[in-house]
Amino acid sequence: MTILVTGGAGFIGSNFVLDWLAASDEPIVTLDALTYAGNLGNLGTIAADQRHSFVRGSIGDGALVGRLLRQNQVRAVVNFAAESHVDRSISGPAPFFETNVMGTLHLLEAVRGYVAGLDEAGRQAFRFLHVSTDEVYGTLGPGDPAFAETNPYLPNSPYAASKAASDHLVRSYRETFGLNTLVTNCSNNYGPYQFPEKLIPLVIHNALSGKPLPIYGDGRQVRDWLHVADHCSAIRLVLERAAPGATYNIGGDNQMANIEVVHAICTLLDARRPRADGKSYAEQI
Repeated sequence: MTILVTGGAGFIGSNFVLDWLAASDEPIVTLDALTYAGNLGNLGTIAADQRHSFVRGSIGDGALVGRLLRQNQVRAVVNFAAESHVDRSISGPAPFFETNVMGTLHLLEAVRGYVAGLDEAGRQAFRFLHVSTDEVYGTLGPGDPAFAETNPYLPNSPYAASKAASDHLVRSYRETFGLNTLVTNCSNNYGPYQFPEKLIPLVIHNALSGKPLPIYGDGRQVRDWLHVADHCSAIRLVLERAAPGATYNIGGDNQMANIEVVHAICTLLDARRPRADGKSYAEQI
């Protein structure tokens, strides 16, 4: 049997593929459209691995997805495919709804058709794991408790709204069609292969390049920070152990205001890559 990973050349998806193959001999098929945030180089270390195959394509291509499912006897789909940047969703919302909502719909339809052709044991064993974000819950303020799975959805951006819609869509396929779905909502990830527009790599890059460090508003927005390797381990556990229909929040229990994160990065860079003029990188804030 095989796992199909969609969006597997992106930041979190590629880390999951690498993590999976480091711990399992079960083959993986990676499907990715290679848009701006997808990078086949993320998977360079497994380019010759016979357990892995890469297919360039969109989750919106139901015919392609259906062929991949049937040809590889897929037992589980892990869906990372998404447009995922808040600022980009504000400047141009349409692609977020095209990929995150309509793309997920086409993917679910292809999966539903495939699962209908399985025998009873295959249908019961199949899993569709949808990877989402805690942005669907809104924003944490200083002193607020961490989000729980029972929090109401209060999305504050087109990106968050598109992911909230896709979460509801996935759950509806469980309730309406009996598809064995799972949903995970993660906090802010960081780690290898992260696209440089995100806060931590952007701050590091700007600091070392002598550019201003980005702070939005007063920087007091609180985020829970999660290393991508821990996220991938949690997804594996959910896929292996969770009951169909379950939702899990995945966090790092490491809440910090954005301004604190930026200052922490400056402190580390001051120690490890001191500026030539002897000043702190914090002066670039």
